[in-house]
Amino acid sequence: MASQPPITFEPMLALPEPESEFHISQWLEIVRRRRKLIAVVVAAVIVASLVLYAITPRVYRATTVLQIERRSSTNLALGQTVQFEDWVDAQSFYPTQYRLLQSRGLAERVVKNMHLMDDPIFNPGRASLLPSSSPVNATAGTDATALGGMAFRVLGGIAVTPIRNTRLVEVSYTSTNPELAARIANGVADAFIDWGVETRFATVGRASTFLASQIETIKQEIQDKEAQLQAYSRRTDIVALDPSSNVTLQRLEGLNRDYVTAVSDRITKEARYQEMTSSPDDSVADSFSGGLIGQLRGDQMRLERDYATKLNTYKPDWPAMLELKAQIDKGRQHLVSATQEMVSKARESARAEYQGALRREESLTGELKHQKSDAMQLNSAAVEYNNLKVEVSTRRTLLDELVKRQSETEVTARLQGTRDSNVVVVDQALVPRGPYRPSLSRNLSLGLVLGLGLGLGVAFFLEYLDRTLKTPDDVARILGLPLLAVIPDVSSGSDGYGYARAYYGRGSGPKHTGPPRRVYAEGVASPLPEGGKIELLPQLMPRLAVSEAYRSLRTALLLSTANGLKSVVVSSAIPGEGKTAISTNLAVVLAQLGKQVLLVDADLRKPRLHEVLGVPNRVGLVSYLTGSVEEDAVILPTQVPNLSFTPSGPIPPNSSELLSSERMLDFVAKAYQRFDYVVLDSPPALPVTDATVLGSMADGLILCVGSGMVLREDARACRQRFQLAEIRVLGVALNFYRERRGRYGKRYHSYESYVKQTAGGKDAKA
Repeated sequence: MASQPPITFEPMLALPEPESEFHISQWLEIVRRRRKLIAVVVAAVIVASLVLYAITPRVYRATTVLQIERRSSTNLALGQTVQFEDWVDAQSFYPTQYRLLQSRGLAERVVKNMHLMDDPIFNPGRASLLPSSSPVNATAGTDATALGGMAFRVLGGIAVTPIRNTRLVEVSYTSTNPELAARIANGVADAFIDWGVETRFATVGRASTFLASQIETIKQEIQDKEAQLQAYSRRTDIVALDPSSNVTLQRLEGLNRDYVTAVSDRITKEARYQEMTSSPDDSVADSFSGGLIGQLRGDQMRLERDYATKLNTYKPDWPAMLELKAQIDKGRQHLVSATQEMVSKARESARAEYQGALRREESLTGELKHQKSDAMQLNSAAVEYNNLKVEVSTRRTLLDELVKRQSETEVTARLQGTRDSNVVVVDQALVPRGPYRPSLSRNLSLGLVLGLGLGLGVAFFLEYLDRTLKTPDDVARILGLPLLAVIPDVSSGSDGYGYARAYYGRGSGPKHTGPPRRVYAEGVASPLPEGGKIELLPQLMPRLAVSEAYRSLRTALLLSTANGLKSVVVSSAIPGEGKTAISTNLAVVLAQLGKQVLLVDADLRKPRLHEVLGVPNRVGLVSYLTGSVEEDAVILPTQVPNLSFTPSGPIPPNSSELLSSERMLDFVAKAYQRFDYVVLDSPPALPVTDATVLGSMADGLILCVGSGMVLREDARACRQRFQLAEIRVLGVALNFYRERRGRYGKRYHSYESYVKQTAGGKDAKA
């Protein structure tokens, strides 16, 4: 002990429990482990459904299918479509129809039409009464109450189911009598059609009466207005206001045309006069002379050209030249005088024409004013005449429309006998061959589904309530300690939690002292040899997967520290987690390395290692600690090579004081000198403090956790106790881990198969 380097520890705080990774195999494993509970729940629910099926009265259901249109069919004889009264718009029409099918009014019609009050099947109480026993003091109120009660009974069996994306609707009725169910289902359809027809034709009748009264009123008003129109026409001497037959209007129209023509003519002639006045004389003369002035001007220009030509040959004073010169001067004077005369005539003619057009326009203006005055008087009288005429015309149009509507209404009324309706029976209800409720298949299916759901719910709820550590994931997630090894459960008790039940209950003492009862892997024969002990499996059957698991524990333990490891304490949180088996098998696999190993039974309260190794327990560790014997007397050889054993000895009353004494420190120090490894089996850590005392003397401590045995709170409390005592917890050995087909069970199962296929080899010799 003194030769080991000092080990320092840092206090650790309890970490919050992290989230675990989801895997479907976890759920499947829960279902597998609790399959019996689920099967019991499913069976119970199915039995309950069968009992319910047996005690439930048989109910029959008949269904009729209706097609509901918003308009009636076409009347081929009339060649037109007769429209029903629109109760609501298109979106609310069908919901209204469905509600009417379930109305009390329709149910009362069904009761009346089918005489259900006297039907011995529908109303057996009323049918059983004798005629003489009927109440003589029955009133209208009592009859209405009885009818309402029967109607509510009918409504209780009616079900209206619209067929999606169609105009069809199923009307069903359920009853204990199949014939009655079919009759009432068809009766509801017939009553609904009759109700619609009667309602529609009642509306048509009221409309016809209203139209007749309105027609008479309109006719009388037309007569009155026509009389007023004729009287006013005689009084104002208005025959007609049509321009084609009215003289005043025709004269006014003619004057308007003449006036427009005169104004246009005056404007044209005024423009011509202004043009003559402002235009040059030559252009006026040319336009008015008809070409004469142009001819004179041409002759003059020809004489001048001739004179100019001869001037090049003759002198100006030559007699022929003088004569020619005189002709030229005379022609020029004649041209000027002719031009002046033509200009004067043209301007005077234009002025005269303008004055004549102006006088004609002024004359027509006066006449037009006088005629307009007459037309305005005529228009003033025609306003009232037109008003009366429009009123008469409006009333005649209204009368024609009312007469047309009355004719259509009368034609529609004649169709009442044909039962023309917007509701058509597609399929009439037939007498059902079998009951609608209860249904054996439906009850069984529902029972199976509910049973599975309830069973799974109970299984997962119990799993949620189960707070024990079961898997390596739980160990790493909850304790936060390294997992040194997973020891599979080679033998399974009746509750499925391993061979520890042969010696300990869940957190309790020994159950019996006889040999352990074992069943391997769900009914398969145990691999243990006859008379073999579980605690010596690595020695007796080294090829088992559990033996290899202990060798894995040995390897992980030796590699857990760089300073070397000579002494280790094996403890657990509660009794029954298999720490004795782990300490014994750990000592065996260490001895198989060829090292000298000492196994010390430090459980001074309930020792059991001496029974496993088959040595007496009269003298042991207690004897050495009390000074009764020396060290050599308590170190005994075993049947396992290289393995020595120190039993606990007599059970003392003060085990904690003995383990914390100087003699215990001296025993450990001497064991360090004589042996390569020292393994101490200690009591559980939570009930007593012995494990804490022993852990402070050793190089480290292995915490044994029984799968499905220790609660999470107890495991965390044990880890916290060791941390507060600054004990070096090397890791966790998960014991009694059952083989599963999940992530871990599949791995260990395949590994066990691999180990079994290995003959001899190093594993068997280790």
